[in-house]
Amino acid sequence: MRNIFLFILLLITSTHSFSTEKTMSDTQTKVKLTTTLGEIIIQLNTEKAPISSANFLTYVNEGFYNGTIFHRIIPDFMAQGGGFDTSFNQKPVHASIKNEANNGLTNTRGTLAMARTNDPNSATAQFFINYKDNSFLNHTSQTASGWGYAVFGEVIEGMDVVDAMSTQATSNRGGHQDVPKTDIIIEKAELIK
Repeated sequence: MRNIFLFILLLITSTHSFSTEKTMSDTQTKVKLTTTLGEIIIQLNTEKAPISSANFLTYVNEGFYNGTIFHRIIPDFMAQGGGFDTSFNQKPVHASIKNEANNGLTNTRGTLAMARTNDPNSATAQFFINYKDNSFLNHTSQTASGWGYAVFGEVIEGMDVVDAMSTQATSNRGGHQDVPKTDIIIEKAELIK
């Protein structure tokens, strides 16, 4: 009888753990980018990169990314987007955010990180997706050369779409290099509920 009681208790505990994990998994923050090449599903890491994730979601919820292009594609490195419209005009952005590159997340294949200027705390709307493990972009120290680029999410579906971007011919445009000759447009960015 005692063994049956222990078995039932173990079963209830296991079921409770499973349902808790399922609920946590179901509530992960995901964003879908519908592009002219297909859909990309991104899972944000709101725990380790709360500032960058909240910033990205603000732009998503405002519809900012709709109609923007991936304006810089370098095969075997990264694909950058989120700043220019199809006329290659840079869109107005909110204030820059604090660099969270020291959050323990690394620039591995399929991860999203905040693009920025030489100023470590200059990221606004632009982001990039890593084509490979780019360890040289990781945080090593709080110095100009060591700050790194803050990872805040990863592609969980549609990496084939991101890979397809790297096969597009590029050229110079508006003083920028590595710009796809045919626009790769983010038609819609939306939170998946």
